[in-house]
Amino acid sequence: MASDQPPAEPRAERREVVREIAEQGRRDAEQDRGFTEEQRLAAESARNEDEQFRRLAEEAREVRDQHRQALEAVRQEREQLREAGEAARIAGEDAREAAEAARHATLEAVHATAESLEATLESMKAIEEMRRTLRDIRDLNKLDPN
Repeated sequence: MASDQPPAEPRAERREVVREIAEQGRRDAEQDRGFTEEQRLAAESARNEDEQFRRLAEEAREVRDQHRQALEAVRQEREQLREAGEAARIAGEDAREAAEAARHATLEAVHATAESLEATLESMKAIEEMRRTLRDIRDLNKLDPN
């Protein structure tokens, strides 16, 4: 039986070596756990940064959309102003044509008034001539009692 068992000292040495190997494995496992924790923290940090980037990108899209809407509103306002300017130009042209027609009508009215006054003057001259003739006839009748 004694020959079946190894000497005690080498067994104790072997136990110490196994214990050291186990301790080294535990330290390696602890170190791996630390690396794994660091990797988990790094991954979490990267996810957080990605999420922050997504939020910033979404905010940028919203700002871009607002800017696009503002530009569209400005474009529509410019179009309305252009249309209003065109309507004003047309109204101005119509007013100019109406003023020109009114000027022509006024000139025609002035000419008609002048012609009317001329006709009235001619009539007054004829009436005055008739009065003179009647006065002359009356004066002649006063002189001639028969």
